[in-house]
Amino acid sequence: MIDLHFAATPNGHKISIALEELGLPYTLMTYDMFDGHQHTAAYGAVNPNHKLPAIVDNDPVFGGVPHAVFESGAILMYLAEKSGRLLPVDPRQRSVAIQWLTWQVAGLGPMVGQAAHFMRYAPEPNAYAIERYTKETARLLSVLERRLGQAEYLAGEEYSIADIAVFPWAKPSFSPELHPATRRWVDQVSQRHAVIRGQSGDLATPGKYLQQRAELSPVEWSNMFGERMHNAVRL
Repeated sequence: MIDLHFAATPNGHKISIALEELGLPYTLMTYDMFDGHQHTAAYGAVNPNHKLPAIVDNDPVFGGVPHAVFESGAILMYLAEKSGRLLPVDPRQRSVAIQWLTWQVAGLGPMVGQAAHFMRYAPEPNAYAIERYTKETARLLSVLERRLGQAEYLAGEEYSIADIAVFPWAKPSFSPELHPATRRWVDQVSQRHAVIRGQSGDLATPGKYLQQRAELSPVEWSNMFGERMHNAVRL
C-alpha cells in the first residue's frame, strides 16, 4: 500500500493518474494548501520541502522500512521502476521518455506556474512578469507541438510517465487551433480510464484552485506564499 499525500494540482494529478494506470493500491491523504496542511512537522518528515505531492511506499521492493519519495518527477520514476511499467524497455526510447519528463519538471511546469501566479495571485499587476512567463509558456507549447507532430507519444510509440507528467500541465494551456498535434494527443490521453479516474471524485480539482483572480485572506497568503510557508523549512 502506498500513501499518497495529495493536493488536486497538475503535479498531484501526475501521481494519481500514474497510480491508477499502474493499478497500485494507495491511501489518499488530501491536503488543502490554502489552509497550510502541508506545513506540519509530520508532513515535513515525509517531504522536507513541504510541497505536494509526496508518497510513502509501505512495501518498497528493496525491503526494509517504509520509503518516502518527494518531487513529482522522482515519484513517477520510482513508481515506474517499482512496477516495471510506463518506461520503455528500449534504452533509446527510455532516454527520450526521461528527457521529456525532465523537460516538464524543469520547463513547462515552472513557466505555467509562474504565469498563473502573476495572473491570479500577485497583489499588483505586473505586465512584464505576465508577458515573460506567458511568452515562455507559448514557446514551450510550440516545442511540445513539434514533438507530437513527429510521434504518437512523447517517447515514441509507447505511452509513458513522460505523457503523464506533461498532460495535466499542457491540457489547460494549449490552443486547439494553434496546436493540432497536441489536441490529438490530449484527446487520446484524456480517454484513458486511468486518466479519468485519476482526476475524478475526491481527486478532482476544487473550484478555489481554479480562480482566475484569487483573493486570499492573510492566513491563506501566509500559507501559500508568505511567512508560514517560509517558516516551515527554517531551522
